[in-house]
Amino acid sequence: MTTDLSDVLVIGGGVIGASIAYYTARKGMKVTLLEAATAAAGTSSKCDGNVLLIDKETGFDSYMAMKSQGLIQDLSEELEMDFEYRRPGSIFLCANEDELAQGYRWVDQHNAENGEHEFFRKLSKEDLNNDSKYFSDHLAGGIECTNDSTLNPYMLTFSLLNQAGHHDFDIYEHTPVTGIKKADDTFLVSAHEKVFKAKQVINAAGVCAPEVAAYLDIKVPIRPRKGHILVSSRTDLMGTRKIQEFGYLMTKFGKERKAHEEMNRYGVALVHEATHSQNFLLGSSREFAGFDTTVNHKVIRLIAQRAIEYFPAMKDVNIIHSYAGLRPWTPDHLPIMSETSVPGFFVAAGHEGDGIGLSAVTGLWMSQMVTDSLEDDLSPLDINRFQEVGG
Repeated sequence: MTTDLSDVLVIGGGVIGASIAYYTARKGMKVTLLEAATAAAGTSSKCDGNVLLIDKETGFDSYMAMKSQGLIQDLSEELEMDFEYRRPGSIFLCANEDELAQGYRWVDQHNAENGEHEFFRKLSKEDLNNDSKYFSDHLAGGIECTNDSTLNPYMLTFSLLNQAGHHDFDIYEHTPVTGIKKADDTFLVSAHEKVFKAKQVINAAGVCAPEVAAYLDIKVPIRPRKGHILVSSRTDLMGTRKIQEFGYLMTKFGKERKAHEEMNRYGVALVHEATHSQNFLLGSSREFAGFDTTVNHKVIRLIAQRAIEYFPAMKDVNIIHSYAGLRPWTPDHLPIMSETSVPGFFVAAGHEGDGIGLSAVTGLWMSQMVTDSLEDDLSPLDINRFQEVGG
């Protein structure tokens, strides 16, 4: 069976694919989305809801994050379905004077670049004590970003798909792609005994993006990076804002930090996120383990141990659930948003742990890309940047 011709076919039904579908359909294009399982069943259902600037490097990385933060705030008013959007800000906790000095430099760098906003602020030990009675006494201080927000990624995905449905949009779940060919100016995408025709195709398949691109002999340098999360029972909130240790930056960007060997081996760093339901999520870990999503109980124990170091009272908190998901990693920690060597075939993947926060700007930019109306220079996200460095 061959379907009608779409203007844009999106492969991948996570939050990135859903955002692309919404922004593209909103432009009046006929959009089809294919998902191998069910919407949000992959990475988007096994993550937290970060919409962060605090962990972005200055330059294009922080520009992209701020633009997406503004768009997500707009979506909280545009979309019919609520996705538990809140804007409490976030904190980095510094365990010693060396980390505090690095953190203060981080604040100075960001405020120098985005001075009109002054989103970043330095926190003393006294500031931390005033913020939460649960912080460990050993902490030297911290930094905060007032523009950071949080949301429910599962609900955001469905909210975007629901809104896309008000336009010329179709979604096919349980429809894994098994082949892609290009005949003249039309793509023929085989999936679940159907052939979908499209003028343009966007590969938003996350960790599976390399497999999808391989049908057209295109190499996409994305690897799955495993991360664990713990879920607590409902309890008194130990902090209403997003809370992370400063060492999280080191694990994210692959830099050295002072921590026990096992913590470094699994990239364990404290991440604490209060949820809308008054429980909290605890992370995080980073490791390359292929496509294995089995929960590693050693890593779970390390995350719990790290949490108790920063919140001693957590030794009495019940953990009701744990899970592991895969983040699409790229060598330079920036996503790919780019047309490829095959005209009309685009890649929008590789966001690693930033997919939720960057979902909105990804949808907007890809909708502009396929309509030749791009307003920003996205050369830092071009897939050819890896060829230039031999990647």
